[in-house]
Amino acid sequence: MPGDAGTIVVVEDDPNIADLVDLYLRRDGFRVIQATSGSAGLAAVDREQPRLVLLDVGLPGDIDGFEVCRRLQSKSRVPVLMLTARDSEMDRVVGLELGADDYVTKPFSPRELVARVRAILRRAEGAPPAKDVAQIGGVEVDRPRREARVDGSVVQLTAKEFDLLSYLTDSVGLVLTRRQLLDGVWGPGWYGDERTVDVHVRQLRKKLGDALPLTTVWGVGYRMG
Repeated sequence: MPGDAGTIVVVEDDPNIADLVDLYLRRDGFRVIQATSGSAGLAAVDREQPRLVLLDVGLPGDIDGFEVCRRLQSKSRVPVLMLTARDSEMDRVVGLELGADDYVTKPFSPRELVARVRAILRRAEGAPPAKDVAQIGGVEVDRPRREARVDGSVVQLTAKEFDLLSYLTDSVGLVLTRRQLLDGVWGPGWYGDERTVDVHVRQLRKKLGDALPLTTVWGVGYRMG
């Protein structure tokens, strides 16, 4: 049934983009509420209690998308996907550090956008139990045995390298910052250099080679798949 997938608030001042996003989200079963400014978006979120907010950065008026994101994160845990024409490294970092769950630049594929919405919701609301054995690229991740295999052969990983590989495998398609990876793998109370992630990623790439489909998103973090 239309709307069964839940409500998404789309905060976007360009009507052509808003309608396009609206169309694809409705096709996927979502109920869509549009807002054309930051203040209208905040009001819509308070009123509708959506599953996710799709948020443009360059909004008209006194409240831009970054400020909307900051206010949302200060009072709720609603997931936020930022949609913007700004593609600078600093903009991506600011958006993700403010709590956005993902960052998509224009122009974009509507189908990919919907896939990213689905991925964020799975992660935010508790994905179904992860498969005991997951295949990502050419790597087989066997959680019960805590093994990584390439072409059927076990690749020896340290405990933390396997934890990082497993965590990245659970977030296929999403850009994760180093801080998000540290919180998810090392724990939120861990104190240390964020470059620790880079060291472990370098080891994973060295050991798993081209079988590992892990992309570096410069200035932000990493994306699996």
